[in-house]
Amino acid sequence: MLRKSLVWLHRWTGLAMAGFLFVVGLTGAALAFNSELEHVFAPGLFATPRPSVPMLDLATLAELAVPVAAPKARVLGVTRTETDQVQVGVTPTIDPATGQPFALDYTQLYVDPWTGAELGRRRRGDLSQGLVNVMPFLYLVHWTLTPHASVTGSLVLGVVAIAWSLDCFVAFCLTLPITRRAFWRRWRLAWRIRRRGSAYRLNFDLHRATGLWLWSLLFVFAWSSVMFNIRPVYETVTSALVDYRSPRTVYAEQLTRPHREAPGLGWHEALAVGRRLMAEQAAVHKFRVIEPLGLDYSPRIGAYTYEVRSTRDVFERAPKGGSTSVVFDADSGAIVLLSMPTGERTGNTIESWLYALHMARVGGRPYQILTFVVGLAVSGLSLTGVYIWWKKRGFRRWIAARRLSGYRNDRGVKPIAPPRDDEVAAATDHLGHAGRPA
Repeated sequence: MLRKSLVWLHRWTGLAMAGFLFVVGLTGAALAFNSELEHVFAPGLFATPRPSVPMLDLATLAELAVPVAAPKARVLGVTRTETDQVQVGVTPTIDPATGQPFALDYTQLYVDPWTGAELGRRRRGDLSQGLVNVMPFLYLVHWTLTPHASVTGSLVLGVVAIAWSLDCFVAFCLTLPITRRAFWRRWRLAWRIRRRGSAYRLNFDLHRATGLWLWSLLFVFAWSSVMFNIRPVYETVTSALVDYRSPRTVYAEQLTRPHREAPGLGWHEALAVGRRLMAEQAAVHKFRVIEPLGLDYSPRIGAYTYEVRSTRDVFERAPKGGSTSVVFDADSGAIVLLSMPTGERTGNTIESWLYALHMARVGGRPYQILTFVVGLAVSGLSLTGVYIWWKKRGFRRWIAARRLSGYRNDRGVKPIAPPRDDEVAAATDHLGHAGRPA
């Protein structure tokens, strides 16, 4: 009875998620090579590497970006998004004619790390601008189902992610033999794909065996999707299991600081303070700074954030999601907060790893390829799951028609054609390996 309930739950949960996971899987497979494909579709947003020339420091880059963004935008920071690219954070300035912020025709601005010259700008995800937005478009669809960072789309995918996370355990239980007799020999069959047999049997084996072989990564991607899209659920569960401090709590504490439109410290002064504070914290917490990544000013809390890659980081490339940072007062330079990806709380360390694994920022090229394969597998599991349901539905209809007709030749009722082999297989998939109903 329990097994039948799990089969029913897995079937309808899978059907409800299938379309969403098919899209998420395909876009995720492409995003595993996001940096490489960005160079293909948007080469103009990347500088020509100059190995013998030192890069400009973050403060100089911020100052050089000011006239690039002016007069309609104000520079709030710079971040080394790639080794050959710096992204400039901007906010609209006030139009004196209307008293309202200028309407910017871009959301992302990039400059050369070696010269500070503008590389290009784009409206994130807007395909009307051409191939330059292919990867941002795929990223937004992967995250929110739309190219417009939809809150509703993100919430829908968050709900799907919760269902997916739970269904990982339901699906795993359904692969287990229903009897302990010769347990391992029987379970070994679930890991195999038998090439001979009907199309249904091949699809069923692909569905079950792929899910088993990739189970741990499928769960990582499912649960990290909850982390990205519905943080309250993720944080509640994580806090209940391990020592964890929510970034939202930290941010809320920072918001108690007063708004300060203009900082007292200039860009070069802020960079000097950031370097000093980071060196002090590195000595106290026993980590080493590898390279600077970003310097940003937030008027909302009147503070700068200085970001570096350190030996506490998980990410091996690109800074987003796993870097070490210090937040300090924009006037006095007093430290407000130190953030380290690992080494403080177990839950926060796990979170950093979930970010890195989901975004294929660890493990080098082999893990990138594996992430690509997992993305395709998620789409494949959706397709095979729908196919299995469709075949079973056909068989159930055949059974119903047979019962209605009475299936009695001696009554003059024309016999209904029996099901094909794959339909018979569909009818027996609820049976355990012992050959009897669970």
